Amino acid sequence: MSFGRGDRVEVCSKEPGFVGSYYAATVVSQLRKDLFVVQYENLVEENNHTQLLVETVRHNEVRPVSPPQVNEAAASGFRYLDQVDAFDNDGWWVGKITRRRGSDGHYFVYFETTGDEIAYPLSRLRAHLDWVKGKWVSPKINKGKRMVYNGGEYTGDQKRQRMISSSISYVYGA
Repeated sequence: MSFGRGDRVEVCSKEPGFVGSYYAATVVSQLRKDLFVVQYENLVEENNHTQLLVETVRHNEVRPVSPPQVNEAAASGFRYLDQVDAFDNDGWWVGKITRRRGSDGHYFVYFETTGDEIAYPLSRLRAHLDWVKGKWVSPKINKGKRMVYNGGEYTGDQKRQRMISSSISYVYGA
């Protein structure tokens, strides 16, 4: 996939301690087919905290912004071991739901990369999606099958599945 000047993207960090986290950015320019200059939305220069960080990144570190999601979890809730992205330290980190705190509705998320388990409000969580071969897909489900995001709808080949109000929902039909 190609990105142009002004496109909003997410950039995967390759820095030790940040591997696997994604940060919102805007493409400033494309230097070569495989090299982009991006300006981060939440990260600032180390020596000037009022200046947004500008960095050159490789094509394989850039993906489009995750598709919009209306958090259906507000009504039905995430389930145990659902894979989610949690917004923390200015970026999105992949983890798994371990439990829900009943008193305030926070979800505990376990991060395999750090071994931490942290509670988050629903507003800082989204269902995890992978960017694979130019498409958004859910983590492997149903014996290795994936759902694919096709501009407002999730499709799959094992059971009828659809996207409701831009949130991930599974509808099983006969």
